[in-house]
Amino acid sequence: MKTCVSKKTWNGEADCQRCALRDSVLFSGLCEKDLECIRNPIGIFLLPAGALLYRSGDEGNYLYTIRRGLVKLVQYLPDGGQRIVRLLKSTDVAGLEALLDQHYQHDAVLLQTTEVCRLPVDTIRCMDRESPALHRELMSRWQRALTEADAWLTQLSTGSARQRVARLLLRLVQDRENSHCELFSREDLGAMLGLTTETVSRTVADFKRRRLLVQIAPNQYICDVPRLELLGDG
Repeated sequence: MKTCVSKKTWNGEADCQRCALRDSVLFSGLCEKDLECIRNPIGIFLLPAGALLYRSGDEGNYLYTIRRGLVKLVQYLPDGGQRIVRLLKSTDVAGLEALLDQHYQHDAVLLQTTEVCRLPVDTIRCMDRESPALHRELMSRWQRALTEADAWLTQLSTGSARQRVARLLLRLVQDRENSHCELFSREDLGAMLGLTTETVSRTVADFKRRRLLVQIAPNQYICDVPRLELLGDG
């Protein structure tokens, strides 16, 4: 699998001052004068599901803001298996470790068609030195990543299979205006929850029978949030 951030997937240059996500992305606290300091162009890329944003061990030259879509961060186990340690959604930032001169720590693989902004690390470092607002926002993003990592450990790696699947579904619809969610492969679900593919398949089938999940299109579902909350807390 090769990284797919290339001219073929280039979707134009970002206009950060007029960005529709300006209030919630990395540059949210910056004024127009701060944004004028950007020297290297920030590219927007539209990538297909299954594409690789970066590979574990690659040199960290860029940060990526997720504009829309879903990205999984994958670590590989000694036995060759994989564990999905986090999901990144709209306005999340991938590759923060690059700011510390570290290589990327995960494979970042797209679960859906995803649009990203690619931010050169050198540009972010330069702006960070000049802008207290950006520095605060970077620290906030670090804290958010740590909080999310803790949540994955405490919520998605403990409890019964039903509890884990219920909690994951609730996270997928968290902060959404509706209870619609898109499920991905049972293998990916198992890698997120530390469960076998067979266990996940049985659990999802049970949720569908009990109408905790109602399918409205291929891989598209409506979640019964109140009942899933009760099950997740059980």
